[in-house]
Amino acid sequence: MDGPTDGARGAAVTAEGFGLKGPRGWAFRGIGIEAEPGSLVALEGPSGSGRTCLLLALTGRMRATEGHAAVGRHPLPRQLAAVRRISGLGPVPGVTDLDPALTVAEHLRERALLERRFGGSLRGLLRPRSERRNELRLRVDAALMATGLDLETLPKGRRTAVRDLDRLEVLRFSVALALIGGPRVLGVDDTDLKLSDAERAEAWAMLTSLTERGTTVLAVCSEAPEGAVVVRTGTTVTPADDDKETADALAEARRA
Repeated sequence: MDGPTDGARGAAVTAEGFGLKGPRGWAFRGIGIEAEPGSLVALEGPSGSGRTCLLLALTGRMRATEGHAAVGRHPLPRQLAAVRRISGLGPVPGVTDLDPALTVAEHLRERALLERRFGGSLRGLLRPRSERRNELRLRVDAALMATGLDLETLPKGRRTAVRDLDRLEVLRFSVALALIGGPRVLGVDDTDLKLSDAERAEAWAMLTSLTERGTTVLAVCSEAPEGAVVVRTGTTVTPADDDKETADALAEARRA
């Protein structure tokens, strides 16, 4: 994958009649999307309206049951694994939760180990270890810079525990961890949850800056920002249905 500052190409996201039905009913249904590469796509709707399930389906973590979609040249739901390879997840409760007891340095070290073990191509793995380590260090620094998170300003610097971060810092840090893998598509859940108006503006500014670098961003929210491609959920399903489906969906997404 390209690094977070390479100007990596985002992926177009399209959908028509896209829906997911489980044993208890529809999580979402009738979704249509036309988003160019590098778009900010706001998945807007009230809590329980299928937003998270839609985010997970569009990033290859859940299998839709109706209609069709595509991320880049990969059709959904047929090529889930291929979509997972080009997409990354920022904060998604129940799927990508950070360990509150670990420090930011420990989380970064863990992500770096995962990237060295599973990230990149076979050709890349054949390069000298020192070269790969240095490149990964640069990718980590670039990811933090892209999200506007300066670790030295945290209460204990890199030794700050996740539980001591405020909500906006957690959002920035979760997104930075996802960017280390150089995704063409980034998924973010609960973007504007528990943020003040000023913090919400900062969060959207950060995500918009990522689209300007080329990354396509899918962001779950209660109110879409100006200029976003807006996809509304909750028009064809009931909150009760989706709440039950989401519990099953999160378990499936963690396995993916």
